[in-house]
Amino acid sequence: MSNEKAQFTENKMGVMPVNKLVFNMSLPMMISMLVQALYNIVDSIFVAKLSEDALTAVSLAFPLQTLLIAVGAGTGVGINALLSKSLGEKNYKRANDTARNGAFLYVISYIVFLIMGFTAVVPFYAGQVKGEGAAENAALIMDYGVDYLSIVMIFSFGLFCQFFFERLLTSTGKTLYSMISQLSGAVTNIILDPLLIFGLLGLPKMGVAGAAIATVIGQCVAGIVALICNLKFNREIKLDFRKFRPNGRIISTIYKVGVPSIIMQSIGSLMVYCMNKILIDFSSTATAVFGVYFKLQSFFFMPIFGLNNGITPIIAYSYGAQSRKRMVKTIKLSMVVACGLLMVGFAAFELLPEFMLVKMFEASAEMVKIGVPALRIIGLHFLVAWFCIIAGTIFQSLGKAVFSLIVSVMRQLVVLVPAAYILSRIGGLEAVWWSFPIAELMSFTVSTICLVRIYRKIIKPLPEGNE
Repeated sequence: MSNEKAQFTENKMGVMPVNKLVFNMSLPMMISMLVQALYNIVDSIFVAKLSEDALTAVSLAFPLQTLLIAVGAGTGVGINALLSKSLGEKNYKRANDTARNGAFLYVISYIVFLIMGFTAVVPFYAGQVKGEGAAENAALIMDYGVDYLSIVMIFSFGLFCQFFFERLLTSTGKTLYSMISQLSGAVTNIILDPLLIFGLLGLPKMGVAGAAIATVIGQCVAGIVALICNLKFNREIKLDFRKFRPNGRIISTIYKVGVPSIIMQSIGSLMVYCMNKILIDFSSTATAVFGVYFKLQSFFFMPIFGLNNGITPIIAYSYGAQSRKRMVKTIKLSMVVACGLLMVGFAAFELLPEFMLVKMFEASAEMVKIGVPALRIIGLHFLVAWFCIIAGTIFQSLGKAVFSLIVSVMRQLVVLVPAAYILSRIGGLEAVWWSFPIAELMSFTVSTICLVRIYRKIIKPLPEGNE
């Protein structure tokens, strides 16, 4: 143990002033996530130039893509929380063991999605575009979608590598290098999108499949850059797999936090699938509008997720180091930042919906007619969503991810989907969009109750500690 301790200096998460630390940890992640959101939007902008059917096909892929990201991100949340807590407790052996077992879990996850890429994509699309009320151009949408989603899932090893190596960087406070890796992947994707979709500079014109290939190449580039950054700059984690054996206790601890997060995000995947089924009964244009909404809202939500990635190790480290003052100050500052970001998003959705649809996605008259009121109604949930997001991060950082799971299940399955279905029957398409602010109000209420309980049972009893 003495040799291991000699490798380390005092981690900045225990000594740097909190205000500086939050921005030092979070700002690089927020910038990189903003770029991630930008390339998600750019991806759809280029696909929309092919046709509205192509845009609909990519939008329908969102549930399985979300599931893929949910497993990667949720596993990373568990790794992040345990690894940062171990560092806060100066337990460096467990920190290294956590990293090795995390790598093992990502390998298993990729094998699962590789199999799904060959077996699940066709029935997944068939379940959305075929049947009563389905789009008249269902066959074309399905062809586009199968091409796109098969590539994304079969070659998802780049995404899992990216998640793993970036989580090691963020867990040890090196978020600048995590930002560099994410930026490299995003820029690669943005550059390759028009080249592969439209066949520029002598490259073959691949259409929707080109967008998928650009995506997986960008993920691979990000994963390689994150690996290099770990090897060169991350001296707190030693990845040595000689004589490695999976550790059931560490894996169960990772998944104690990670599985609720995976389920929580997977519920989002199920919610989108159900919403697509409801909306496509009206028209494929309605489904495309829903897909555009998710791309646009990511521009405001992704920086908050970057903030979450930055504050998760701070809160977990403060918990391990028994410092209530640093933890509470981190939480308060993150809420102020998140609120400010979503107020900007609220203003954009209320004041500029037609501009975003027409100028960015070349929307048809029908798409504008459906999309403008949809964006304005859905945008109302920005007013309270910031609180719910930060509350969920607090739950996960303190090992109480089950509270996040409860809130997510109630919001998306108990309230949002049933409300959308009922409103679609009694009020038509425009009424469906009101299910989002209705569900967010419920989420706000339950999140507040859970956060009060967490504060009383976990945060308040901690020693005040140093600021």
